[in-house]
Order: sequence, then C-alpha cells, then structure tokens
Amino acid sequence: MRIPSSRSRAGLAAAAVLPLVAAALFVAPAAADTPAPRNRAVVPDTAPDWARSTADQGRERADAPVTVRVYLTGRDHDGLDDLARQVSDPASEQYGHFLSPEQLAERFGSSEEQTTKVRGWLDSSGLRVTASNGHYLTADGAVADAERAFGTELHTYRKDERTYRAPAGDVTVPAHLAHDVLSVTGLNTAPSRVRPGRPTPRDILPGPGNAFVNSPPFSDHFGSTPATGTPPAYGAVRPYVIQGFDGAQLRTAYGAAATGLTGRGATVAVVDAYDSPTIGDDTARYAAEHGDAPYGKNQLLRYDPAVWTHTAPPDVDPGGCDASGWYGEQTLDIEAVHAVAPDADISYVGAASCYDQDLVDALDRVVDQHLGDIVSNSWGEPENASDPAFDRVYQHLFKRGAVTGIGFYFSSGDDGDQLENTGTKQTDMPASLPWVTAVGGTSLALDASNGYRFETGWGTLKSVLSADGTSWTDLPGGFSGGAGGGTSARFPQPHYQRDVVPPALSGANGGRHRVVPDIAAVADSNTGFLVGQSQTFPDGSVRYGEYRIGGTSLACPVIAALQALAQQAKGSPIGFANPAIYHRYGTGAYHDVTDHPFGPGTELAQVRVDYTNSVNADDGTTTSLRTMGHDTSLVADRGYDNVTGVGTPTAEYLTSWDCPPDGQSPEHRTTDRL
Repeated sequence: MRIPSSRSRAGLAAAAVLPLVAAALFVAPAAADTPAPRNRAVVPDTAPDWARSTADQGRERADAPVTVRVYLTGRDHDGLDDLARQVSDPASEQYGHFLSPEQLAERFGSSEEQTTKVRGWLDSSGLRVTASNGHYLTADGAVADAERAFGTELHTYRKDERTYRAPAGDVTVPAHLAHDVLSVTGLNTAPSRVRPGRPTPRDILPGPGNAFVNSPPFSDHFGSTPATGTPPAYGAVRPYVIQGFDGAQLRTAYGAAATGLTGRGATVAVVDAYDSPTIGDDTARYAAEHGDAPYGKNQLLRYDPAVWTHTAPPDVDPGGCDASGWYGEQTLDIEAVHAVAPDADISYVGAASCYDQDLVDALDRVVDQHLGDIVSNSWGEPENASDPAFDRVYQHLFKRGAVTGIGFYFSSGDDGDQLENTGTKQTDMPASLPWVTAVGGTSLALDASNGYRFETGWGTLKSVLSADGTSWTDLPGGFSGGAGGGTSARFPQPHYQRDVVPPALSGANGGRHRVVPDIAAVADSNTGFLVGQSQTFPDGSVRYGEYRIGGTSLACPVIAALQALAQQAKGSPIGFANPAIYHRYGTGAYHDVTDHPFGPGTELAQVRVDYTNSVNADDGTTTSLRTMGHDTSLVADRGYDNVTGVGTPTAEYLTSWDCPPDGQSPEHRTTDRL
C-alpha cells in the first residue's frame, strides 16, 4: 500500500565502491534557464515545465487572490551543504559528527534579520504577511501584488483537460534577497500535494474506512499448497499465495533473528497524513496476537497538528485526501516497524493533509525536535506531477536532517516506470531526491522453516481464470503493480552512485542522472505482510480485522526498522545512509535480487482467490494467476538495478555497522493489497 500524496488510492513497490570524495559527493543543480532582470535574482525551479506557450490560456485576473509561502535559506546555506556531505561520507574525518537541534538552529537556522528583510519586501509589494516561523513566511494578496513581488506574470494554462495558474517565467526576487529566499510556493495551483486554502477547523477525522478481507485458500509457505483444479501455467499447476508474513518471518528473512538485534536505543519516526482514531488499540492487539513484544510506556508517541484539512474523499471534494484511506498506511507502517525492530521507539507525526506544504511541516517538526533518527515515508507521486518549487525546500530539509544524524527513507512507488499510469516513463518524488534513501520492492519467498529461499524484483502480471475454468485469460496478463524505479529527469547523479550504477541506467535521459531505488525489501502484496486494523464492514459494524498487504509502503518501514537494528549495532545514529549503503555494495551485505532466480526460462507464479465484494463470499470469488518478476520496462538483474537498487539486506549488512569504516573509531558515528 503506497498512498499517493495528493489523493488516496483504492487498495492498501562486484567491486567495493571507491572511497567517496566529500567535496564532490553531490552535483549542484543546473542554473536557471533564463537570466534574471537587472537587480533581480532567479529563484530556481519555480516555473513548471507544463506552463508552455502552447497551453497558455491568457493572463490571470489582476484581482484574483493569491496565497504564497516564501521559504528561507537560513544562515550559511553553502556551509550546510558542505557539512551534510562530510558527516554522511564514510571517507570523511567528519563522518558521524552530528549537530544537536540547538546547534543546527544556531549555525544554519534563519535569522531575525533575514525574516525582517523578507517581510519588508513582501509588505512593500502589497502582499500581507499572515504567518511566519523559522522556515517560511506566508503572505496573502492579489495576483497584481504577486506579479510585482516576484517579477513575472501569472497566467492560466491548460493541463490534463483543466486549467491552472502558474508563473509565465522564472520567479525572481530583489538581488539583495538572493541568499535569503530558498523557494516560493503557491503561485502554481496544479494539484501536486499543495493545495491553496485556509485550514478549516470544522474538519474532523472520519471513522475507519471500508473493510478488506483476504479469501482462502492459502499456502503455509511459498509453493506449499498447489492450486489443484486450476489449469497449469508455464508447465505446472501453480501454488496458492500465502496468508501473509508476520514480524518473526521478516526478521528471519533479513537476518535480524540471527543477530539478536532489536532496535533498542533507536527512534523511528513515521510520517503520514492524518492519524487513525483506533491506532493505539489496533497496534497493541496486533502485537499481542502475533507474539510481538508489547509496546512499552511511551514507546509509541503521536504528534499531530492543531487542525486537519481536506479530510473528505475526492468524490465529495475534488481536492480531498480521503483521510480514512490513510489509516491503513499508518497502521502498516507502525506495525511493520515494531514487528521488525520491537525495541525501537516510534514517533508518529501526522500531517494536516496530504499536500506538500503540510507534509513538509510534519518533516520540519521531526528535524526541529529530533523526533526520530530514521524517518519512514510511504507516500509520493510521479516526478512530473510534483511541484518543482518544492525540490529545494525538501533538499534543504533533508540536509538539515543529515547534519543532525537523521536519515529519510521514501518508498519508490507501486506503478513501475509510471508509463501505464501517466503515459510517460518517470520516477517518483520525493524518492528521486538525492538526499533521501529510495526503497524499492521485491517478491519474497520463505521455506517451511521460515528461512530465506529467494526474492524476485516486484512486478506482477495478472491473468484471470476463464469463465469455464479451463484456462488463464490472456496469459501472462496485464501489469497489476510493481516497484517504482528508473532514471530521474530532474536530478543529476549523486557521487555515491558513481562506479555502482551502470551508465546505461544513469544515462537513460542523457548525461548522468539520479537512478532509483537505492535498496529494497519485500513489497509484493501476494507475498506481503499481515496487518491488523479496525475497519467498517458492510453491515455498518466497526471491528478489528487482519489482511495481507504490500506495496513499497511495506518495503519502506521494513528498511527503516532494519536501519534501527543497524543503528543499535553501530552504537550511534547513522544519519543519511546512502554513501554507506553504496560503500557496502558488492559484499555479502546484500542479497543480489534478480527477476528470475532459477534462470531466465523459469517463470514463477501464484494463484490468488479474492472475494468479489472484498469482504466475504456472498457475491462469489475471482481467481487469478499472478506471474512474478515482470516490472514494466524495469528489470531486476545482477548487480545494481532499477527495481531493487543494491539489493536487500542480510545479517551481514546489520552486523557490518559494528565495524567502523576505513579504520575510524566507533564514535565516528501505497499500499497495495490488490
């Protein structure tokens, strides 16, 4: 299950690396396309690509209302970038020397002088500052005021059969503010995750969403129960899917059980939108029924905003986020983290809505208060659908986290290369950002003793049983879900990927670009995790139920939990992990996952039965064959690949963190259910 950040989705993806050179760890973004007018400075990435002359519908009304956020760079923006590289690079003498939140604010936070300068400029332009904090100022006004402030006209453009407002050219600010303004959001009204509008305290969280129940029969482990009576596929009758993994099985699969590590001393922050009203009871009951350790006092703490917004489903409010659709995501994330890292503390941080500005606020809260060392984020959207004005905001936020020892993990997506979903091959955001760890997905098989048997890249083809039950329709069937990945069109290749990522992947869009994902874990809903959640059943009753779930929304908290174990082994926070993750490439730290672990001529598939009405057999069932290891144009192959990254962790990965790199001393410190 991976929740698209702008809406909820029905159904809950050789050789060791050379020493990294800290000064060249990340490539700077390209300069703006057009020069700024005299005495003005361009704010990069604030004019969206879709705002082209061919789609231009004319200038926006001068008196139309505008609400903007002007994000601040803080003090010493270049110094922040340099320190973030050094503390994250195992080859640097500064590796692991993190700042406290107080030191972060003192060295790199915005100053009172900076805020006063930006406020004065907005006031002089006719915009009215309505709110401010250490990260941004919010201002209201009319289009004419915004055009005066930002040095560009605002037009309406045709996009996806609708019209939206956007800057007609690069947003600029007075030259004397060039080092104070990080980005400007709100001028672009296309529905990314940001949606202009006032908080509405009338919004209250709805009750649990509609129920989902898995239909038997099931295999006890992969391949144990043949689907007798169904037609053969690929030369044999295929087995039924499993009922769902529990925490003990996942701990065995990825080596945690062998190490004895439990995550003690680490805190995992989970960031989603909203907050399920039944989450406390659900997580406690699930742990009790599956033999997980009970939650200790204050082991699960929840941090919510003052108000909720946009809680309605999209069929009621086109801009709604469907708050109850996020409950399953939150439940999965928390239960998976606790199942794999039972002694780790968990901070749940709820965003006021599913839009960028509110998710950024939640992430800022994590950094400002250091609510976690490891942050799990199972949300995102296609790269081309995201607002580029938020790129610099996210990057700045993640660098601030890096210098305080916080690592951010994002699911890579559940729609493969996005071609079928959007018409364009692309990666997902924020997983594409170079300062996050993008988590891809696999299909996982265990043996009768719960030992690791094999994984394939997660990519599923679905073929339905024919009406007469004698064949599989259009075998192998259509694509029904797979791990997101591929080559970003927006971000250059970070240094940690050089010498690991094949040039054919990094150069897919010309030049050298960021490739997603970095690492992977189980994601296939047919080999997924059993989650427990209160749900609303057709008779109107609300009761606890369990169902199998997947998506890279599962892979992300599993990796976050494994990082908690690695942090326990290390004895101190890991921070931004990608340089260290790639430093271990080519060793026994990873399972090298391929789409066809038994050879290219051997197809793997499972049979699945589903209730037609999603809850019981009253309206019959549907039987389908799920063929594994076929993820759109993405391929899990030997070595690094764009489905599973460097691979999936082993016990050696976890224990390797106890060995300081390069001789340094230890103190260098969507859910898919369909």
